[in-house]
Amino acid sequence: MDSWAVDQASADLRASDADRDAVFERLGDALAEGALDTAEYDRRLDAASRATTLGVLARLTADLPVSRAAAARETAAREAAKAQADKREWVKEWGYWGGGALIMSTIWGVNAVREGEWEFYWPLVPLAIWAAVLVSYILWPSKDD
Repeated sequence: MDSWAVDQASADLRASDADRDAVFERLGDALAEGALDTAEYDRRLDAASRATTLGVLARLTADLPVSRAAAARETAAREAAKAQADKREWVKEWGYWGGGALIMSTIWGVNAVREGEWEFYWPLVPLAIWAAVLVSYILWPSKDD
């Protein structure tokens, strides 16, 4: 919970243990980087443990700079979330491939039964191309990924 994340409307909302823990972590980072001395840290830590609203917690960290440790954690969390989203998207694309394979194979099968001839399995060509494209995203990701 960062001080700039609390607007006037949410300042009176009750603080959760997770909100307090975030402030404890932010205060610890400030102490470690020299932005707070030990006495000020202890005072703010005590006030944070007794805080009941988000507004009180926000005031305890309002004058603190964003720490390098917090920025690194934020960047790591953002990168992990992006990697997870990319993985879900890739799995979803393979689901589309499977659906396409089912539809094309059904069309091929119905035609083969109707004509009584088991000719070349034509869905192999578009499915192979589609699969090659999906695999290429893993082997050669774009610069944005």
